[in-house]
Amino acid sequence: MAKRVAAQCMQLYGGYGYMEEYPIARRYRDIPVSAIYAGTNEIMKMIIARKMGL
Repeated sequence: MAKRVAAQCMQLYGGYGYMEEYPIARRYRDIPVSAIYAGTNEIMKMIIARKMGL
């Protein structure tokens, strides 16, 4: 969802979205990294299941 919203915001900002003065440039750049940093969906599901005691 975050990737989709960031891409739509880039469309809204147009060329200005790629300029570092606007926060959407950073968000658009950082969102894919956060998905890799957080881990795969399967690993995250296993961690959540463990915390829930399942």
